[in-house]
Amino acid sequence: MSIKINNDLKSSNVTTEVVIKAQNLGVSFNSNFQKDDYKSHAIDFLKKKKTGKNKNVIWPLKNINFNGYKGEVLGIIGSNGAGKTTLCKIISGILEPNEGEIDIDGKVSALFSFGMGFNKELTGRENVYLNGMMLGIKKQTINSFIEDIHEFSGLNRFMDQPMKYYSSGMKARLGFSVAAYLEPEILILDEALNTGDSEFSEKASEKIKELVQKAKMVIVVTHSLAFAQRNCDRVIWMEKGTVREIGDPKVIIQKYKDTMPPKKPKKNIDLKETITEVKDKTVIKADNVNISYKLKKETFWALKNVSFDIKEGEIVGIIGHNGAGKSTLCRVLTGIIMPDDGSVDIEGETSALLGYGTGFNSQLSGADNIYLNGLLLGMSLEKVQANFNEIVEFSELGKRINQPVKQYSSGMRARLGFSIAATLKPDIFIIDEALSTGDMEFKQKATEKIQSMIESAKAVLIVSHSLNFIETVCTRALWFEKGSVVYDGDPKEAVKLYKKRVNENKAEGKRM
Repeated sequence: MSIKINNDLKSSNVTTEVVIKAQNLGVSFNSNFQKDDYKSHAIDFLKKKKTGKNKNVIWPLKNINFNGYKGEVLGIIGSNGAGKTTLCKIISGILEPNEGEIDIDGKVSALFSFGMGFNKELTGRENVYLNGMMLGIKKQTINSFIEDIHEFSGLNRFMDQPMKYYSSGMKARLGFSVAAYLEPEILILDEALNTGDSEFSEKASEKIKELVQKAKMVIVVTHSLAFAQRNCDRVIWMEKGTVREIGDPKVIIQKYKDTMPPKKPKKNIDLKETITEVKDKTVIKADNVNISYKLKKETFWALKNVSFDIKEGEIVGIIGHNGAGKSTLCRVLTGIIMPDDGSVDIEGETSALLGYGTGFNSQLSGADNIYLNGLLLGMSLEKVQANFNEIVEFSELGKRINQPVKQYSSGMRARLGFSIAATLKPDIFIIDEALSTGDMEFKQKATEKIQSMIESAKAVLIVSHSLNFIETVCTRALWFEKGSVVYDGDPKEAVKLYKKRVNENKAEGKRM
């Protein structure tokens, strides 16, 4: 017996053959975790924290039951911390359940976050082989796909350079390309379309359609309810580590939406154009900034002859494809990287959100990471303590703030990372992909918070692939290509020219 469904990624041949059978799955850990590195002891000393012996057992997953059928696209939805990624780690064999059983008929490949599992000292090509063989794929099979992976990723000469020189977007490209071409029997895609620039995202969408036709089944974890409704045959709605309901995407998604609090009047995700007074005072001045890397056969310019002034009151959007130099610029402005030539002068205290949770110590609790990150950003212990409750409240982590970050989902890290950065209220705020915060409800809060921060900061720099955000919120835009500024001016004009370039590249690619 088969069910005929024809809609985008939806399979046209969903059968009753069981590929995955989960029975009473549960995962637990003891909340009285043993901290095993010196930073945790330093934080305890600073906080004069009394460590008691708490033997409470936490269950991130409990009583999970479901079947996955051959030929289907199974969606998993739910808020950050609901247990979606933990369930996928069990299916893929990364985690062993503490109770219950799971039977899987087929080889599983999972893409949890682009670039996760790569060795930064190895080249992109070497990482393809490393990841493939870790998944049990023969070297001969990888040989037959390696050039396709290289071409699809668009990494060009960087394929044979160490990954420590890659931007986050370049890692995203390679991560997706590896997953797409190694053709697993059961494919898990965790937020699979967050690949960065629009040109590559479109390629990724088309490739997923091909994958669905070849794999036994595909599992898609997503916060995009429209994507889940359009592309999934069934949806699992997870809540607080349990399965709330499984069934028809349209029905389940509507029930999920009904549990969300109503949006407050005048506070919705629709962005309002920023009105700000731009003053004559210069708060950031970059003068002929250059950064280069000596690669195996050539010199690569991460930034080349970059010069600009930013005035007080400006909200500057930074756009460009993956690897164009955007994140490198942010690291220069925050002092993480020093330029080879040129200079950067900044007037005021700077804080940057370069990636949600990227600076967390996984062995520490969320609470300890608030202190650690605050102190590393130059905040006094008193200031961290004064803002601690506000950070925890905004993150909505509740009692989970005292659990180790290694037990957090990517969405929970996103919440905490944004909450720490947003509470600092610096003079100059740098935000790299600020709206990639996970579930709808928190994205709403994050957007509103960004708008309020813009009103109090001297200047805000926003790196984003959301062109609508750049057009609406920003007062000025810098478009980067190959490490250089190719346009500096009106955001709407910048987006128009950038889209034109993307379409030209797309047309050129089709002709080739």
